[in-house]
Amino acid sequence: MSWKRWINPEVYPLMLPIVGVLGLVATQLIRNISTNPDVRVTKENRTAGILENYTEGEKYAEHRLRKFLRGRTPQIMPSINDYFTREKQN
Repeated sequence: MSWKRWINPEVYPLMLPIVGVLGLVATQLIRNISTNPDVRVTKENRTAGILENYTEGEKYAEHRLRKFLRGRTPQIMPSINDYFTREKQN
């Protein structure tokens, strides 16, 4: 009964982007805590100080999404862009 007071039907369209952004934030936080070489959660790892571990840092920076997008053109719809930018034939 109290939910009807706080959640109106007008709020539903706003909830989708908010939940999406919260999901992205949670994903980034989990990625940083679990794989970032500069973040040390356990006490044993924190006593190590500054590490010169370049391979682990490169592995973190070159993640799967970056490798997937590396050889692609930075266009959202390349076929439409090509259609409107090519010269017209007479």
